[in-house]
Amino acid sequence: MKIVIAADSFKDALPAQQVCNAIADGIRKVQPNAELVIFPLTDGGEGLAEVFAHHLGGSAVQMNAYDPLGRDVACQYILSANGEKAFIEMAQASGLQRLSEEERNPMLTSTYGTGQMIAHALNSGVRHILLGLGGSATNDAGMGMAAALGYEFHTAQGKELLPRGESLAAIERIEVSQVHPALAETRFEVLCDVKNPLYGPMGAAYVFGPQKGANAAMVERLDLGLQHFGALLEKTFGQDFASPPGAGAAGGMGAACLAFLKGELHPGIDAVMNLTNFDAALQGANLVFTGEGRLDSQTLSGKLVRGICGRATQFGIPTIALCGAIDADQAFLDLIGLKAAFAIGRKVQIFDDALASTAENLEFVAEQVMRVAVAFTPPKPALT
Repeated sequence: MKIVIAADSFKDALPAQQVCNAIADGIRKVQPNAELVIFPLTDGGEGLAEVFAHHLGGSAVQMNAYDPLGRDVACQYILSANGEKAFIEMAQASGLQRLSEEERNPMLTSTYGTGQMIAHALNSGVRHILLGLGGSATNDAGMGMAAALGYEFHTAQGKELLPRGESLAAIERIEVSQVHPALAETRFEVLCDVKNPLYGPMGAAYVFGPQKGANAAMVERLDLGLQHFGALLEKTFGQDFASPPGAGAAGGMGAACLAFLKGELHPGIDAVMNLTNFDAALQGANLVFTGEGRLDSQTLSGKLVRGICGRATQFGIPTIALCGAIDADQAFLDLIGLKAAFAIGRKVQIFDDALASTAENLEFVAEQVMRVAVAFTPPKPALT
């Protein structure tokens, strides 16, 4: 029996590799001789660097960059074996996991550290960068990232602004004379798992701001700032960068990548599965296990589980999901393409304890699923 285990990280609990390993441990208790293909994946956000390192090799480049509040932290990105391509995950420097609950405030956070990582790769001679958006603590529309690459943002009086969310509404001029010279000759492929515009009811502030610490008043101010910034980008560069699907990804980083990097936005799931050759791993498989922290309506709008189901369905392989929480009915699971889904919680726990039990719970539920699968598998006919 060949089983592919392809899962994303469980946010704040386990990276993708450990999620897959926990599921595999449960399966082996029932099917010790099964061929298990461990295939950690990501939709392009948090965990991108580790996933590419696992599948494509290359080397990790260690460096220091600013976290969302401007503190120096250790980060890494992956450099391809030939040194020509870099895989950068913005969550490494600008991720929500860098901040405590009390520190989360998208008015004050910045993507400057992500720009530092890009600059480091450019200074190393890299001219092809895959940048994964997602998991950010920011809503600065990439202003910080751009500032680290030489763009300057000024008020009407010529004062240079700090690159963070609260500054968006005050910018009146974008200065481009000091931009990093390598940007013009570098290809940027930007992986994002959402299709939200820059601003409005479905924009970066209203949809994602609250999970980054924004209250209702902050969300309104941030959205007004994004509207102003979007208009300024169009005035400066002569193009609408606020409306394309994905412009609102990672607090507006999608729009920034289009405007400041001349990047190409790609659905993160498809790009990662193609680069890691996921279809080859599916060849001859009998079953796929996947999972994510929460299965809900957002799963339809670009989450990894739906992408995995789509590929597995093409090969006629059933997919089972193990999730931290499930807010869905069977009709929804059918729409995604899941054969079944299971919540892994086994007892009532406070949230922090539930996170700490993630690996143990994944292993237990995977074992139970396989016990049922084996019990209902027809026995092989006896030899005569």
